[in-house]
Amino acid sequence: MVGAGIAGAACARVLVDAGVPVQLVDRGRRPGGRMSGRRVETSEGVRVVDLGASYFTVSGDGSGEGFAAQVADWEARGLAHRWTDTFAVLGGRAADGTRPGWRTSSGPWRWGAPAGLRSLVDDLLTPPGRVPVPVRTSTDVEAVGAGPQGPSVDGRRAAAVVLAMPDPQAADLVPRTVATRLDLSPRWKHRPCIAVCAAWPQRWWPAFHGAFVNDDDLLVFLADDGARRGDGAPVLVAHAAPEFSAEHLDDPDAAVAPVVAELGPLLTGGPTPAPSWSRAHRWSLAQPLEQHEDAPFGLDERTRIAVCGDAWGRTSKVETAWASGTALGRELSGRLAG
Repeated sequence: MVGAGIAGAACARVLVDAGVPVQLVDRGRRPGGRMSGRRVETSEGVRVVDLGASYFTVSGDGSGEGFAAQVADWEARGLAHRWTDTFAVLGGRAADGTRPGWRTSSGPWRWGAPAGLRSLVDDLLTPPGRVPVPVRTSTDVEAVGAGPQGPSVDGRRAAAVVLAMPDPQAADLVPRTVATRLDLSPRWKHRPCIAVCAAWPQRWWPAFHGAFVNDDDLLVFLADDGARRGDGAPVLVAHAAPEFSAEHLDDPDAAVAPVVAELGPLLTGGPTPAPSWSRAHRWSLAQPLEQHEDAPFGLDERTRIAVCGDAWGRTSKVETAWASGTALGRELSGRLAG
């Protein structure tokens, strides 16, 4: 298996529980994928700031079968908590340069994790009392082969190969004929995002949890990370707008100053106080703009190469990625177990 985000972790969890041998590899230094964060120093001490997914939701339409039970287990063990069902909605600059006022928008409960969202991926890989998933990190995969003896990863044969990653990355690894059968395209459109986090000695903004930002050239979303995590730390995370992010993918640190400068005018109408520190993280493939709506995963029967992730479902979200990996794990365990 290649890719240790939540889709890969969920798939591996099902397979290991069924007694199927699994080797999970990931190019990152730690599992997590787009649920990763960064350990930073704040006035309250060292903590993890979520830099990828901002939250997750639990749908009631059955699209994430079993996810509600998984979340209930996380909540019971203190790994996840309800964050908020109300976000602020902020406007960008009007034609005359002024800022529209705040309004609020209610929706489904958004969930957070006291130890950061990556901790939920870690829990899938190493849950208490169950066999852990073997994971090899800092490992780059060059190619996935499809020969008469079965699929292979960099020349090492396997009974099946799972690619738990965005479509363009999967398409780059597999033979072109396999990519065609799985409907993978290297040009599959994804929205990029640069996430900027910053901390201050104290909170200077009005109380809010998260905020959608409309009609702004720099920002699309803000999160009060102290509210999200429940510790009150004076930390904000801003997601830059797609076009602005695309312009700064080669130098994400250059995005920090303009993004931080935009926070004060948006939140208070005044300048942004100087932060104690600030960081940027680049997500080149942050969110798919097209979905495989008719299937929870892709499986090429001829080669036993499969793909799962948040693009396999009606909407791109954490729940979709978990459901995709879980469904693929069940399919493969039925074929490979025993």
